[in-house]
Amino acid sequence: MHDCGDLPLKYVLITPARNEASHIEKTLQSVAAQSVLPEKWVIVSDASTDGTDDIVRKYAEKYLWLTYLRIEAAADRNFASKVRTFNAGYELVRETDYQIIGNLDADVVFESGYMGYLLAKFKEDPELGVAGTDYIEGDFHSFRDSYISDKHVNGQIQLFRRNCFEEIGGYTPIPHGGIDWVAVTTARMKGWKTRSFDEKTYTHLRPMGTAGKSTLRMRYDYGQKDYFLGNHPLWEVVRGFFQMKSRPYLISGVFILAGYFSCWFTRKKRPISRELLLFNRKEQMERLKKLFSSGSGNRGWLRKS
Repeated sequence: MHDCGDLPLKYVLITPARNEASHIEKTLQSVAAQSVLPEKWVIVSDASTDGTDDIVRKYAEKYLWLTYLRIEAAADRNFASKVRTFNAGYELVRETDYQIIGNLDADVVFESGYMGYLLAKFKEDPELGVAGTDYIEGDFHSFRDSYISDKHVNGQIQLFRRNCFEEIGGYTPIPHGGIDWVAVTTARMKGWKTRSFDEKTYTHLRPMGTAGKSTLRMRYDYGQKDYFLGNHPLWEVVRGFFQMKSRPYLISGVFILAGYFSCWFTRKKRPISRELLLFNRKEQMERLKKLFSSGSGNRGWLRKS
């Protein structure tokens, strides 16, 4: 499903938003300034109470390609609520002519050529199923300062080839989080290429997972999420030791390991398929082999793994 010649691929965006009044206008300005505009952008307010709706409505009156939608809050709020909100917007783009669909958080900013850059990557490689870039959050860089491969596409901005998104069945609602990881890993499992490119970055304005939580509680929750997503115990130990270099030093990694092994010892049920669990662990073991063969001081293998 490609258009021809030098025309860029057509894309649509969906943004779940809940109480994002402090950041969403900057995101709106970023998209409006793109050299390649979306065919349609649906911003779905998940029962916002802080003025988010008023800001979005103001921009929707100005731009024909922008649609505002409000839904009421679910009875029980968790990470799966984002999928419910996204799907409400997805229903409004199904009949639109597009080749690329993007999930865009309401607290990101990026330069005017950002979307055009990613669209060109999709056009260059028909096997590319999911794409994004590294991001910056304060003094944190998503690749340099984390234990991650460039095959993972960060959840704040994820662009999918339409065929790929439909093949993986869209986003899976998981209460404990990791919906972006499941989507990207499932795409690879089904034979698609996934890539986070490093030539461009976007800025994430709000630290992930910090709403109403202490840093240590956030680390503990990360460990639990790692368990639910099927991380291999050996991989998690290496990840925990790597995180000990982050503030708060030492105990940052300890709390990640505590979260993971609290679930592991009680054998809590995982929400992913065994097929995806095994695929994930196979990738992790391959990366660990590269780590131990290249030396722990050299992280170049991560960008190529």
